[in-house]
Amino acid sequence: MLAMNYRGPRRVRIDHKPYPEIKHPQDAIVRVTRSCICGSDLHLYNGNVPDTRVGMTFGHEFIGVVEEIGPDVQKLKVGDTVIVPFNIACGKCSFCQQGLYGNCHESNPQATAVGGIFGYSHTAGGFDGGQAEYVRVPYADVSPTVIPPGMDPDDAVLLTDVVPTGYQAAEMGGIQPGDTVVVFGAGPVGIMAARCAWLFGAGRVIVIDHIDYRLEFVRNYAPCEAYNFKEMDDPVLFVKKMTDWMGADVCIDAVGAEAAGSPLQTITGRKLLIQAGSATALHWAINSVRKGGVVSIVGVYGPTDNLVPIGNVVNKGITIRANQTSVKRLLPRLIDHVQNGVLNPKAMITHRVPLEEVAEAYNIFSNKLDNCIKPVLIPPSARG
Repeated sequence: MLAMNYRGPRRVRIDHKPYPEIKHPQDAIVRVTRSCICGSDLHLYNGNVPDTRVGMTFGHEFIGVVEEIGPDVQKLKVGDTVIVPFNIACGKCSFCQQGLYGNCHESNPQATAVGGIFGYSHTAGGFDGGQAEYVRVPYADVSPTVIPPGMDPDDAVLLTDVVPTGYQAAEMGGIQPGDTVVVFGAGPVGIMAARCAWLFGAGRVIVIDHIDYRLEFVRNYAPCEAYNFKEMDDPVLFVKKMTDWMGADVCIDAVGAEAAGSPLQTITGRKLLIQAGSATALHWAINSVRKGGVVSIVGVYGPTDNLVPIGNVVNKGITIRANQTSVKRLLPRLIDHVQNGVLNPKAMITHRVPLEEVAEAYNIFSNKLDNCIKPVLIPPSARG
């Protein structure tokens, strides 16, 4: 089968890999019909995530058709079209029982933090991902969800990660009616977080980024106020001025390990890799939120230390909430929001690229070419 093949930092190619096999009675084999490149994939692509091994296939956002099932699979049948959440969750461990599907202990028992994730390095279990023609899906009775009749596949594929992650970012913020919410990052997750902040009653939503075309997109999509931090002397001071010197009620870090804006953070976190990524957006979020406010973190960082102003967290009485998104928990509500027209995920898709051109798709997305917001890869069998 055709699959994306990681060959080292900023080097990917399409290649032929063996067709996946049923390895456990609860497995399914899914023929991919859509897969996305995520901003989190760029952390892998750029070499910022430990234990990303040559030969791995990325891709934690995909949908497809069930081609084969193990003997213990009861909730799916061959021919079902399914949303496959990026979390690999057993559904039975103590964390899954709490709805913390992103922290499943059985799918990634060697880790003390994150559970298994498709196509996201061996720190997340070493599972191959969906930027391929076929994928082995463990615990097939747990997370995969049959796509409702009539749902656009372009909407469905964004329910695997982008929509639930943006929604959970707003949810973790504990947004109260009338709150001012600041989102750092206008990538797809930040855009969705800004859109979802209104669903929780925000009175004002501000997005800060440094890519003008993304800022223009989020102004129209969310809609919200959007500002370029390169035009500010100090983003923290800017937020305080905008909020009567109190600070925002909620700040969301939707950037993570590759944030721009601080030479020190960039050198130590992105160039020398002596901390787990550039924590610039997290600094700004902590320092921009009001006393007693909430910082919600959905940006991805590596599993080592970061330079973070923890003293400010303590002295301001800030609540920090963070996690990988529990997609399974949120899917029923978000499917309703899409079907009822409350959310329009597919509007974020700007590029539909044949799987065979995956290297060029990464080039476009990582270098922010051609006003790219969200690229979707389409395998040969899904093209008419």
